[in-house]
Amino acid sequence: MQIKTAEVELTIAELPCRTYVASPKPPGRYPGIVLYSEIFQLTGPILRSMHRLAGYGFVVAAPEIYHRAVPPGLVIGYDDAGRMYGNLLAKQTPVAHFDATATATFDHLATRPDVAAGKLGAMGFCIGGHLAMRAALDPRCLATVCAYPTGVHSGKLGKEPDAGTLAKLSSIAGELLVIFGDVDPHVPKPARDAISAALSGTHARHKVLEISGEHAFMRDEGPRYDPQASDRVYAEAVALFRKTLL
Repeated sequence: MQIKTAEVELTIAELPCRTYVASPKPPGRYPGIVLYSEIFQLTGPILRSMHRLAGYGFVVAAPEIYHRAVPPGLVIGYDDAGRMYGNLLAKQTPVAHFDATATATFDHLATRPDVAAGKLGAMGFCIGGHLAMRAALDPRCLATVCAYPTGVHSGKLGKEPDAGTLAKLSSIAGELLVIFGDVDPHVPKPARDAISAALSGTHARHKVLEISGEHAFMRDEGPRYDPQASDRVYAEAVALFRKTLL
């Protein structure tokens, strides 16, 4: 399916939030997905992930996660300086600000004429995987894909030492797909086991998929990229979104 792209500006707490939107070109009403980036914001790999999902028939909206702290359009480089800066911005952002961005992006999708009523989901990578898991706490979110989410096991997210995400999982009403790489140093086996155990202790419908791969193996730039593993995740994600949102 061919797609089209646009930038929209949301207003959150009287501040602008540049949001990139990829959507199917054929007229119609499609499910909406909030997509969260890594700490580097809307890089080429993130935009290509959006384009790929839009081509399967979804309206995908990705907000800039640091919109309160940096000028619109900032893209952080995949290098040591970029990692340091992205992590600094993450540590300075209150969890409440991340949550407000989720709410505003869902609100935007819910009012778009090309989004089917009541058909909303979320997806994210790395810190974005954690943010997507928190987005799943919104009762409007029917399906969520969390790719190698960081900080969930320890509660570390943003400015707070413990965002309490694990304790909130029982309130998820939609279905969850959580993806891990089996040699991910940022989400090691004890962390993966803790997240799996927490999910198993709830009534949330979920699937935990562990794939042979490093952290950020879906980023189609750099030495960690694994095309075959990425294809498998996208197939699982599209299947979940189609099952729950169509």
